[in-house]
Amino acid sequence: MLDAWYLASQQAHPFLDEDFFDTERTLISDQFLPASETWVFEIHGRIVGSISLLDNEVGGIFVTPAHQNQGIGRALMDHVAATRPHLELEVFEANAIGRRFYDAYGFLPVSGGFDETTGQPMIRLRIESAAS
Repeated sequence: MLDAWYLASQQAHPFLDEDFFDTERTLISDQFLPASETWVFEIHGRIVGSISLLDNEVGGIFVTPAHQNQGIGRALMDHVAATRPHLELEVFEANAIGRRFYDAYGFLPVSGGFDETTGQPMIRLRIESAAS
């Protein structure tokens, strides 16, 4: 699963350096995944996508570059949206791939800010889901 995260993250975040990815990999593995609800999408036994939630917060959704634009991200988001009254998330302003996906899915901006680690601008998004 971390390999899928890494490939998708590198593609969506070319503005971040390798030190960021190394630190995030450890945080995801040691802290985030044990505390979150995570679903994966597999093809032939190989994980090609995942989504993780902390309550109503989408902590991450990732699909390997080779499997993007095939409905996998939408299927993962549909699955969690059906279980929550609303979903929220933060996305780097410079993450054009993620922002296109979230816009197409119907997320709306609710606030902005900056990531403490990178100083990069962030956008907080929200969507009322079918479960509401």
